[in-house]
Amino acid sequence: QVPLVESGGGLVQPGGSLRLSCEAFGSIFSINAMGWYRQAPGKQRELVATISGRTTNYADSVKGRFTISTHDRRNMVYLQMNELKPEDTAVYFCNVDATTTDRRRNDYWGQGTQVTVSS
Repeated sequence: QVPLVESGGGLVQPGGSLRLSCEAFGSIFSINAMGWYRQAPGKQRELVATISGRTTNYADSVKGRFTISTHDRRNMVYLQMNELKPEDTAVYFCNVDATTTDRRRNDYWGQGTQVTVSS
């Protein structure tokens, strides 16, 4: 198992910024990709951003406003969110595609952190 611990959500005014963090623990052999997804009330979970090595991928709705990055020496992924809009309001989930020390590859999910953009 690979527990994920997320932090950084909260309430912010439109135009503001937040930084989400997610750290992966457990018997990790390698990280294949890390990412962030979000789910707004009444909507399906959607991709926000992913990173694999130096390759990043963003949803069109967040391009130019959000930046995904990883820590050089820890199994951590960050999501810097700038110019936040009310439509960014959602529960944000960390996702890690990891191979554990028993050489099994799986997707792992965090518990979710609430981001609310409102004046």
